[in-house]
Amino acid sequence: MMGSGKTTVGRLLARELGYQFFDTDELVEEIAGCSIAQIFADAGEAQFRQLESQVLEQLCAYQKLLVATGGGIVLSPKNWSYLHHGLVVWLDVSAEQLYRRLQGDSSRPLLQNPDPLATLRSLLASRQGLYAQADLRLVVGEGETPEAIVRRAIAEIPKCLKTTTVDLN
Repeated sequence: MMGSGKTTVGRLLARELGYQFFDTDELVEEIAGCSIAQIFADAGEAQFRQLESQVLEQLCAYQKLLVATGGGIVLSPKNWSYLHHGLVVWLDVSAEQLYRRLQGDSSRPLLQNPDPLATLRSLLASRQGLYAQADLRLVVGEGETPEAIVRRAIAEIPKCLKTTTVDLN
């Protein structure tokens, strides 16, 4: 979800793993030559989602890459085929925490309404089942630092990796 700390945690985790880091939102803005808010205003959410999918499709071809995605990227089944080229981590943050983090942030088009907390609750409720398909769920506690989240991720990731044993006897 927006405001969950994907970019901050992602950058730190990528550095710790020795991976390159990319944020799909940043790449979409770079390609479009304008902000996400401007894309939403000029072309609508559907156009933004299309650009987001194109960026993800290109990124999934690489290895040793950590990608922070927009919170709505899970809405497209096609995107899941791209996401499953790697390990998917869900930073599970409550709507109330998200609201506190995002208060006053005018760059979030979906929150530009009279009741952003209700919007966050609704978005989270509608996406929860999709987020639950992640390989790893990290419930983020109130006030938990990005560094602490990275330490937990590093401890949990090996438990998610599939191992293949070959018996040559």
